[in-house]
Amino acid sequence: MLSSRTESLVWYRLEMMQAFAECGLEVYAVGSDSDSSWKDRFGSHGIRYESIRVQRNGTDPLADIRTFLDLSRFLRRTRPDLVFAYQAKTLVYGALAARLHGIRDVHLLVSGIGSVLRRQGSDPLKTVTRFLYRMACRSARTVIFHNVEDRDAFVADRIVDPAKTRVVDGSGVNLEYFLPVPMPEKPAFLYLGRLIKDKGVREYLEASRILKERHPEVRCLLVGPFDTNPTSLREEELRPYVEKGIVEHIDFQEDVRPYLAECTAFVLPSYREGLPKSALEAMAVGRPILTCDSPGCRSVVTDGVNGYLVPVADAQGLAERMEYLVRNPEAGERLACEGRRIVSERYDVRFINRDILGILGIPSAHGRYAS
Repeated sequence: MLSSRTESLVWYRLEMMQAFAECGLEVYAVGSDSDSSWKDRFGSHGIRYESIRVQRNGTDPLADIRTFLDLSRFLRRTRPDLVFAYQAKTLVYGALAARLHGIRDVHLLVSGIGSVLRRQGSDPLKTVTRFLYRMACRSARTVIFHNVEDRDAFVADRIVDPAKTRVVDGSGVNLEYFLPVPMPEKPAFLYLGRLIKDKGVREYLEASRILKERHPEVRCLLVGPFDTNPTSLREEELRPYVEKGIVEHIDFQEDVRPYLAECTAFVLPSYREGLPKSALEAMAVGRPILTCDSPGCRSVVTDGVNGYLVPVADAQGLAERMEYLVRNPEAGERLACEGRRIVSERYDVRFINRDILGILGIPSAHGRYAS
């Protein structure tokens, strides 16, 4: 399992790797952080961990060459029967390194279309990125997407052969870990994620400002780290919102359940997602979702059923929906109940992993992953 970010292997893929192990496979997790800080953690789940050098957001060709060489050395030494890769750098260079060493059982997960591929018009970086993705997809047996719109975009751009593609409903959510909790008495909203432009963090800040002018008693929580992404919010941009009491900023939290419990609605004004796991976790806890009418986001929210959809980059429209839930808490309760039902019936991580095991051709004739 190859990832450009070690934390992601825990947040999004740990249950999947456990499913592989339960089917009798020896599993390696390969990520960006040093071995010493993660070996014991993965080892407690029966998973081996190794690190590679990878610059997740950089465009330095020398750094990318180092990533390819590290992956190539790892694959030559371990000779895995199957490679599963996701996130741009490890997806591309992992697939190419596997091809170099004659490893044919390669499966790629495109969990979302990054901002580079979404750029309009002619752009050298977009051209190079498209070419690398195309080469990686040629080396893969299957390419998995989290929503149909992303799959169709790759097919239309001739990056992937449609016969190789599959679509699964996101990464799933552990319903034994994310349990329903009662709503707090005081209305509160929660943004949870990296503080980058495409996640809609600036729209959330502006919507919170508008809402707090009318309802100063409402809490607006902002949980997440600053990022190396070029579009990341800067500390000096956020500081006035914190100092004026518009938002309460909490840095990265490994366990997000306490903050989900503090909110009465979850807000994700993202421009585009694969399929947002954070929204699924909020639904599992029993919270309505406010998100954008954008690919990936509208896959998990039906307007007026388990949340509300607002136009992309519309802070005013978002503020209006936030205010509606402040004024109508019974509507939030109704949406929350429906959200928990939906996530239980469709997005249980056991269902997702069973589907992926089937796509990869891994026998699962016993245990919780049996059909």
